[in-house]
Amino acid sequence: MFLAEEAGATVAAGWFLEHAWLIPVIPAVSFAIIILFGKKLPMKGAEVGIASMMAGLVLATGLTYQWIVHVRGAAEAEPVIKSWVWWQSGGMKFGLGQHIDGLAVMALLLVTFISTLVQIYSVEYVRDDRRYTHFFAAMTLFSAGMLAMVSAENMVQFILGWEIMGLCSFLLIGHWWEERANSEAALKAFLTVRVGDIGLLVGVAILFGASGTFSISGINAWAVSGQPSHSVLLWAAIALFIACIGKSGQFPLHTWLPDAMAGPTPVSSLLHSSTMVVAGVFLVARLYPVFHTGLDINVAGQQVNLIAVIGGITILIAAALAFVQNDIKKVLAYSTVSQLGYMMMGLGVGAWVPAVFHIFTHAFFKCCLFLCAGSVAHTGSHHSFDMKNDMGGLRKKMPITFGTWMVSTAALCGLPLVSGFFSKDEIIDGAKHNNYTVFFVIGLIGAFMTTAYMTRATYLTFFGKARGAAAGEHAHADDHAHAADAAPHRVEGSASDEAQRVSGQSEAEASHPRQQGFGWATESPLLIVGPLLILATLAIFSGYLNAAPFHIEKFHHWIESSIGVSLPEAAEFEWINAIPSITLVAAGFLVSLFLCRAVFGEADSKLKGLTERSRLLGAGHRFLVNKYYLDDLYEKVIVHGVAHPIAQAAYWVNQHVIDATVDAFGRGGKRTGDWVYKNIDQRVVDGAVNGTGAAARGTGGALRPIQSGKVNQYGALLFSAAAIGALVLVIVNT
Repeated sequence: MFLAEEAGATVAAGWFLEHAWLIPVIPAVSFAIIILFGKKLPMKGAEVGIASMMAGLVLATGLTYQWIVHVRGAAEAEPVIKSWVWWQSGGMKFGLGQHIDGLAVMALLLVTFISTLVQIYSVEYVRDDRRYTHFFAAMTLFSAGMLAMVSAENMVQFILGWEIMGLCSFLLIGHWWEERANSEAALKAFLTVRVGDIGLLVGVAILFGASGTFSISGINAWAVSGQPSHSVLLWAAIALFIACIGKSGQFPLHTWLPDAMAGPTPVSSLLHSSTMVVAGVFLVARLYPVFHTGLDINVAGQQVNLIAVIGGITILIAAALAFVQNDIKKVLAYSTVSQLGYMMMGLGVGAWVPAVFHIFTHAFFKCCLFLCAGSVAHTGSHHSFDMKNDMGGLRKKMPITFGTWMVSTAALCGLPLVSGFFSKDEIIDGAKHNNYTVFFVIGLIGAFMTTAYMTRATYLTFFGKARGAAAGEHAHADDHAHAADAAPHRVEGSASDEAQRVSGQSEAEASHPRQQGFGWATESPLLIVGPLLILATLAIFSGYLNAAPFHIEKFHHWIESSIGVSLPEAAEFEWINAIPSITLVAAGFLVSLFLCRAVFGEADSKLKGLTERSRLLGAGHRFLVNKYYLDDLYEKVIVHGVAHPIAQAAYWVNQHVIDATVDAFGRGGKRTGDWVYKNIDQRVVDGAVNGTGAAARGTGGALRPIQSGKVNQYGALLFSAAAIGALVLVIVNT
C-alpha cells in the first residue's frame, strides 16, 4: 500500500496537476486489459488502446491549461511534485510519483497526442494482421513507458519507464518475427540500447552515492549547490550521456535506428517522433544542471564539449547516409538521427529552449512524414518502400498524401514561417550567439544537406515516371525476393505474403492488383489521411508558440523554469542572421533538383552512372552504402573479437572442465560397477545363492539312495531309527 510522502508545490495546484500520475497509469492498465480480453472485444483490443490514449490526451490537455495558469499566477513556477513510498530498505525509501513542470507537461501532451493519432492510423494500416491484438497492446504499453518516464519523480521510476520502452521496442520492431531480417533488427536494437543503458545505471549510481537521493529535483538542486566535486559530476554526466547516445541514436551507437524500420510503419512513426529516440534528449534536458556543471556547458571561453561534439557529428554523418538510401523509411530514419543531432547540439551549446522546442515541432512533421510513407506503401506501391523501383509520379494519384508530405518536408528543411524554421534555426542561432562557431557552421551545412536529401526523396516518390508497382506492375514474390537479396537491406513489405499480412488480402485478391487498387495508385482511406491532415496543420502552426521573428515566446515562458541553471539571454532575432540558413536551404533544393533530374530523369546525362565510371566517387558511394563500415566494425571486429574468444574459452571449459569432470565421474562409476559386479554380485550374492543350491543338491544326492523302493530296506531303516531313538531315551533317563 502506498503512503503519501510529500507534495512539492508551494502554490495551490489544480486537479489535473495533482493527478497527472493518472496519465501513464491509464494506458498501463489498458495494456493488461488488451492482453487478457482483447481478442474477445469487437475491435480485437484496438478500441481499448485508442480510448486509453484519448483519455490520456484529455488529462494532458487539462494539465497543460492548468500549468499555463500556474505559471502565469506564480512569481516563480515551482514544479508540482507528489511522491508515494513504493518500498523501503532500512532508512532508505524508494518511491513512485510525479514531477510536473513545463518540460514534463510538454512531453505528456505531445506523447498522448501523437500516440492517439498513430493508433487511429494503425486500425486501417494493420487491419487483419495475425497479431493485431498484441500489436495494440505493445503500442499502448510503449506509450505508457514514455509517459511514466517523462513524469517520473525519481531516477528509479525514470529507469522503469526507460526500460519498458526498450522492451516494447524489441516487441514492435520484431512484430513480424517470422522473417529473419526483422528478428535480427529487433535484437540489434535491443542489445545496442542495452550497451548504452549500462551508462544510465552507472550514472544514477554515482549520483545517488554522492547526493544520497534518487529524487530528480534533489539531484538537480545538489548539482548546482557547489557541494559536489567537479570530477563526480563529470563522470556521472559522461556515464549518463552514454545512455543518451544509445537511446537517441547518436554517433556511434546510431546503427540500430535505421534497421528498426523492419517494424510496421506506425511503430516507426511513433518511435521516431515522440517516444523512444527522444528519451535520450529528454534525459539531458531533465538533468541539465548535472550536464551543464559536469561538462562545462556554456562556460565563458568554452568552444567545445562532449554533447555538442557528438550532436554535431551525428548531424553530418546521418545526413550523408540519407543520400544513398532507396528505402523511403530509411531516408526518414537517417533524417531523424540527424535531427536528434540538432537537439543534442542545441543542448550542448546552451540553447536549451530551442532544443526542447525542436523536440516539440519535430514530432509533428516527422510523424507525418513516416505516416505519409506508410500511406504511399499502403495504396500506391503494393506495400513496397523502394523509391527507385516501385514509386514515382504519385503526386496526382495521391494528392492528400503528397500535400501533407510537402508541408512536413518544408517544416523539416526549415523553410521560413513553418515550424522547423522557428526551432532548428534557433538552435543554429544559439550556437553562434554562445560563441560555438564550429557548431554554427555544422548547423548550416546540415540545413543544406537536409533539404538536398529530402528533395531527392520527394522527386523519386512523387515526381518523374511511375515505376514498378506504382505503374501497375504486380510484384511477385520471386521478383521481390531477388530484389531483396540484391539490396543491402530488406525492404519492408517486399514479399507478397507480407503485403497480404498487412492488408489482409487473400491470394486470389492479391493476384488481381488492379482490381484492389494496388496496381493503380489511389489515395488512402480516411483513417490514414485524417491523421496526416492534422499533423501537417501542426507542422505549420506549432512553431508559432515560440516564433522569435514575431516576438512570440509563449513556449519559452511556459518551460523556462525547468532548465535548472542560468543561461545567457538569447540573441534578439534579426532576419539578416537567418539569411545564411535560408540561402543554404534554397541552394540544397536547387542543387538536389538538378542532380535528380539528371541522374533519375529520362533524358541522357553524363551524370548517370558517374559513380561506376569514377573510381573515387565509386569508393565514396560504397563507403556510404556500407554505412561507414560501422556495422562491420561492430559485428566482425568488436563482437567477433569479444564474443569469439569468450565462446572459445567457454568451449574449452566445457570440453576440459565440465565434460572432463562428467567423463571422470563416468569412468569412476564404471570401475566401481565392475568391482561391485565381480566381488559383491558374483562372489558374495551369487556365491551364496550358488552355495545354497550346491548344498541342497549334495544333500539330495546323498539322500537319493535311500529312496530305493525296496520295502525290506525301508523296514531296516525304520527299525534302526527306532533302536537309535530307544537308546537315546535310555541314556537320557539313566
